[in-house]
Amino acid sequence: MIIQEFTKGIFKRNPVFVLLLGLCPTLAVSTSVENAIGMGAAATFVLVFSNILVSLIKNIIPKKIRIPCFIVVIATFVTMVELFLEAYLPDLNESLGLYVPLIVVNCIILGRAEAFASRNPVMLSLADGLGMGVGFSLALLLLGSIREILGSNALFGYELIPGFRPAMIMILPPGAFLTIGFLLGLFALIRSRRVEREEKMMNAEIALPEGAKE
Repeated sequence: MIIQEFTKGIFKRNPVFVLLLGLCPTLAVSTSVENAIGMGAAATFVLVFSNILVSLIKNIIPKKIRIPCFIVVIATFVTMVELFLEAYLPDLNESLGLYVPLIVVNCIILGRAEAFASRNPVMLSLADGLGMGVGFSLALLLLGSIREILGSNALFGYELIPGFRPAMIMILPPGAFLTIGFLLGLFALIRSRRVEREEKMMNAEIALPEGAKE
C-alpha cells in the first residue's frame, strides 16, 4: 500500500504530466538543470513535511478553518526552505526568485494536504508527499535538461557539443511552452497505447473460455 502511494505520484498521477498541476513554476524555473533540482528539492521537502504535520493534526482542526490552517503549515516549511537557501545557497535562491515563497500557493502541495493528508494516516501521507515530490522533481529535471541542452548547449555550465549552435528560444518562455506541449503529447500517446494494450488483453482473456469450449 505504501509503495503504491509512493509510485503513483511518479507514474500514474504525475503532478505535471498527468494532473497538470504546478505548471507555473515548472515553466518558469526549468531553464536549467540546476534550477530544476533546486525547485524540486524545495517542493519535495515542503510536500513531505506538510503532509506529515497535516495528517498528525487533522483530527484537532475544525473543518471550517482547515484550509487556512493548512496554508499556515505549508508557509512554515516554505519559510524554513527560504531561510536555508538564503543562508547556504544564495545564488540558487536568487535564480529561483519569487518562486520559492510562491510554493505556499502551489496547488500540488495544498491539494495533497486537502485531498490526501487530511484523510489518511501519517505513513501513507509521507509516501504520498514523497512520491508527488519525486514526480514533480523528475518532471522539472526532464524539462530543464531539454531546455538547457537545446538552448545553451550546456549542462551545469559545461559545454556539451563543440560547434553546436543552440536555439536561444528554448531558454525563453516560448521554449518552455513548446517543450511542455511536446512532452504532454508524448506521454498522452504512451498512456493511450498502454490502455489499448490492456483492453486487448482483457478482451483476449474474456474470449479465451469460448474458444476453449469449441
